[in-house]
Amino acid sequence: MAILLAGGAGYIGTHTAVEFINAGYEVVIADNLYNSKAEAVRRVEKITGKSVPFYQIDVSDAEALRTLFSEQNIDTVVHFAGMKAVGESVAKPMMYYRNNLNTTLTLLEVMKDFDCHRFVFSSSATVYGFSNPVPLFETMPRGECTNPYGWTKWMIEQILMDACAADPELSVVLLRYFNPIGAHESGLIGEDPQGTPNNIFPYITQVAVGRRPQLTVFGNDYDTVDGTGVRDYIHVVDLAKGHVAAVPYAEKHTGAEIINLGTGRGTSVLEMIAAFERVNGVKIPYVIGARRAGDLAESYANADKAKEVLGWTAEKTIEDMCRDGYRWQTMNPMGYPEG
Repeated sequence: MAILLAGGAGYIGTHTAVEFINAGYEVVIADNLYNSKAEAVRRVEKITGKSVPFYQIDVSDAEALRTLFSEQNIDTVVHFAGMKAVGESVAKPMMYYRNNLNTTLTLLEVMKDFDCHRFVFSSSATVYGFSNPVPLFETMPRGECTNPYGWTKWMIEQILMDACAADPELSVVLLRYFNPIGAHESGLIGEDPQGTPNNIFPYITQVAVGRRPQLTVFGNDYDTVDGTGVRDYIHVVDLAKGHVAAVPYAEKHTGAEIINLGTGRGTSVLEMIAAFERVNGVKIPYVIGARRAGDLAESYANADKAKEVLGWTAEKTIEDMCRDGYRWQTMNPMGYPEG
């Protein structure tokens, strides 16, 4: 039996593939390479020493997905296949709604046809909106999303909860990510955003290697420790291990379970910059810009449920994240090669 990583050639998918393989699972990757490279899958094979079946398909293509299921013995799906750029989602909302919802619906339909009942979903803390106080608990209200990307996560969570209510065999684990950063310690795989990075950390690493002249810090007048935004940064390898912990839980329960994956600690933008400079011995030039619409002052998790339900806790520090992320970028200053 194998685990299908839908969208598994991306940043989080490749790191999760490595951790699944290291834990003794077989994995199959499906990805249309919209925001990823086939080279990343080859790097997973190099790290693990294992061959990984790779299907370059769009998982919203039911016929292609049925071919995959007929050729591979899939018993669990981990769903990463979604567009994720906040700004792009505002500019192209219909593309985001169609892609992110259709991939989910098609996966569920084909899974049912092939008697596959375990589903782990890559959700996001963005579904908590902007009215809940920190730390954020799984029981808090959802909604008030500030962009179409966030609303697709909200809608997919609802689709999956409704699907569980209608199908007593279906087991879904909704993993709400906070802010994954860093890279595998080998430096072979890491975050390779297309175009201008949407998130702060890859922007910092690109400034550090000279790809960009400076960082813009959006706002320094928030009610936080130093006026800059505070986020719960989690090492991508810790995040990947959270998926490995979710699968045996999905095997023994049915219905939908919501679980935060975060450290439970907040780090400000300026604290992140200072840690990166200290750990790596490089200077990150930055300027202060205006606040961005929709940005929160603080967002960090209560991560108790992950420990209680999955036996999982984040282990790596901000320093680990900065060191590993910089190693990836220095070894791959322009990201993955084409082809």
